[in-house]
Amino acid sequence: MSAPVLDIHGILKKLPHRYPILLVDRVLALEPGKTIRTLKNVTINEQFFNGHFPNRPVMPGVLMIEAMAQSAALLAFATVGIEKLDDNSVFYFAGIDGARFKRPVEPGDQLVMDIFTDRAKAGIYKFKAQARVGEDLACEADLMCTMRKVA
Repeated sequence: MSAPVLDIHGILKKLPHRYPILLVDRVLALEPGKTIRTLKNVTINEQFFNGHFPNRPVMPGVLMIEAMAQSAALLAFATVGIEKLDDNSVFYFAGIDGARFKRPVEPGDQLVMDIFTDRAKAGIYKFKAQARVGEDLACEADLMCTMRKVA
């Protein structure tokens, strides 16, 4: 595997998320304004597996969506040249459409996420997002996000 475009140290500098909600381990490819490919290594040590589900651990769908949203944020930041959000800015979900879950994601899987910019207008970003394990589609959705200043 070639060197990542952005490793975990670079991701920690850009995203405000921290354990246990940071869900992107590596950026594999990035074309600002167009697309990003990211990776989440799913391990049995994930906190959510304690309760989802003890007898058959499965990554919650909402966390797959969150991982794709974090990937989309990294794409948006690269597109507009943001190195790091300041303490008065937050990147929020504005909408999730067409979410579909096609395959369970289990400990030991690598979740590879491909995010494509659909449009960016007036501070609202719309993305097409897919997450795969190997060649199998695990999850897909259309995501809308926006950056806002907070007090």
